[in-house]
Amino acid sequence: MKIPLYQVDAFTSEIFSGNPAAVCILDTWIDDNTLQAIAAENNLSETAFLVQNENGFALRWFTPLTEVDLCGHATLASAFVLFVCRNWRAQTIRFQTLKRGQLTVTKQDELFAMDFPARPAYQQAPYEGLDRALGVTPEKIYGSAEDLMVVLDSEKAVASVQPNFSALARLDCRGVIITAPGENCDFVSRFFAPRVGIPEDPVTGSAHCVLIPYWSAVLGKEELYAKQVSKRGGELFCRLGDDRVTISGKAALYLEGEIRI
Repeated sequence: MKIPLYQVDAFTSEIFSGNPAAVCILDTWIDDNTLQAIAAENNLSETAFLVQNENGFALRWFTPLTEVDLCGHATLASAFVLFVCRNWRAQTIRFQTLKRGQLTVTKQDELFAMDFPARPAYQQAPYEGLDRALGVTPEKIYGSAEDLMVVLDSEKAVASVQPNFSALARLDCRGVIITAPGENCDFVSRFFAPRVGIPEDPVTGSAHCVLIPYWSAVLGKEELYAKQVSKRGGELFCRLGDDRVTISGKAALYLEGEIRI
């Protein structure tokens, strides 16, 4: 079997930055063990698998260790591949997911706008072990559907965090978002998820389902410009709707090939 494979850097216009994702296009679904093995072999934070259907594409995402319910950058990468590499002619692509329903991505010049569910944060009591795992004392701690969100006082504080990944992996959540007001943007963030095989994710679309409602309320604005201040870095153009968020970004193709199994 030959499977088309693309590697795309998402939330950036240049290769070697943003968040790399693999995109595999299948004729039909193969067994989950093989999907997981491919993701482990790719050894990227996410591998997206697509199968075309009558309404668009079925979409699943795998880290090197496990399948996840929602991934932003691999969704953006998948849309980029379909629009740019495989000449999808409609303006919008519909993705059907196992647990998050239908997601849509619309091409707007160089931007790919993803329509995702909002995941508002809620006040979280002090979380045992979190201070030691991050090496900082949070100003505020919030919970969300899957992740913890930690608010710090400055972009410099976010950029300076050097977490203990072993300790983070023991926390009972998918990952930890750290965030603060930005110096040259509305807000910044970083995202750590060693529990699912991603020590630090370079740019995390799904985390912005939590970040956008929070910063929209704090800053009193619906349109926001965000940066993820990881080593690779990336930028996101955000908008809050009623119970949805729009997360837009650019992407760049790094490689195109095929897997033989």
